[in-house]
Amino acid sequence: MSFLWEGLLAITWQQAVMYVVGGILIYLAIGKQYEPALLLPMGFGAILVNLPASGVLDQVTQGVGQTHGIIQWLFENGIEISEAFPLLLFIGIGAMIDFGPLLSNPKMFLFGAAAQLGIFLTIILATALQFDIRDAASIGIIGAADGPTSILVSQVLKSRYVGAIAVAAYSYMALVPIIQPFAIKLVTTKKERAMRMPYSPGQVSRRTRILFPIVVSFVAGIVAPASVSLVGFLMFGNLIRECGVLNNLSETAQHELANLVTLLLGITISFSMRAEQFVTKETLLILCLGLFAFVLDSVGGVLFAKLLNLFCKNKVNPMVGAAGISAFPMSARVIEKLGVEADHQNHLLMHAVGANVAGQIASVVAGGVILGFFM
Repeated sequence: MSFLWEGLLAITWQQAVMYVVGGILIYLAIGKQYEPALLLPMGFGAILVNLPASGVLDQVTQGVGQTHGIIQWLFENGIEISEAFPLLLFIGIGAMIDFGPLLSNPKMFLFGAAAQLGIFLTIILATALQFDIRDAASIGIIGAADGPTSILVSQVLKSRYVGAIAVAAYSYMALVPIIQPFAIKLVTTKKERAMRMPYSPGQVSRRTRILFPIVVSFVAGIVAPASVSLVGFLMFGNLIRECGVLNNLSETAQHELANLVTLLLGITISFSMRAEQFVTKETLLILCLGLFAFVLDSVGGVLFAKLLNLFCKNKVNPMVGAAGISAFPMSARVIEKLGVEADHQNHLLMHAVGANVAGQIASVVAGGVILGFFM
């Protein structure tokens, strides 16, 4: 019993705060089903790494020497040194994505690019708020709505706030159905949201589907060499899907690989959620800046669609521009729901899916551009 009391007395108030944070993440994962595969291991890991003298962290014991904690070991080898976990996850993500709706309507590429506006404006704002330029760049990438990209960029740039950035990125991804309708309704009218777009699916040949990931990787490598690991692994996963001769590996990448890496990534990133690093005023500011970037990306996509409509004969429902963020396929579903809400016969899903998969490519390219500038 004395050991229990000693342990309880060793808990700091910052660690107690992290137990609450971990509990909230677990509640969001189970109670609200917001990104449970990530928020649950992150929440549980936040509790593990903040237990006094936790065995999941490296420590030196008298008479024994240094012992390696499993979470710290996973972080150092799976994220810090090799960035293996985020990159392996991109293979699974690429295998899940059907680029057909994008290839049949290449104009959607523009919305993927436009919806990254918040990233770069947030970098400027974070710099103005006295964040180090590398930390500011890492914070800005939260706007990509792409958890693995946020983790990879912040880790490669050696940001001091990897944990806060990961929590913000995945939390806002999970909250897409709440945040995006608010952002979209700020800058659209009901009449604009009710705008119909006829959908005539074009045929995309198997050759085009196979060549697409190869060409994208090549172009990205020339334009933004730092993005090759990000774009390349995403496109490699898609090539496995589309080649037609590796169906079993495609299924494995989409399910077993993606699920296993997601669980390991979630609990491993909790190493950056230790109380002394996480419970700071900077963390709260990062959460606010991340939300700003996320909202601004959605608004930027909508405003770009409105601008495009001034010059195009075939008008685009402005909401489709907001689907250019990387949160696939949640954002596309949000746009479909809002379209039906404004007009019960207004189905925008396939257009939104095209913009959404374009956003997946654009987000990793944006991450590569940031790495190229600030590494």
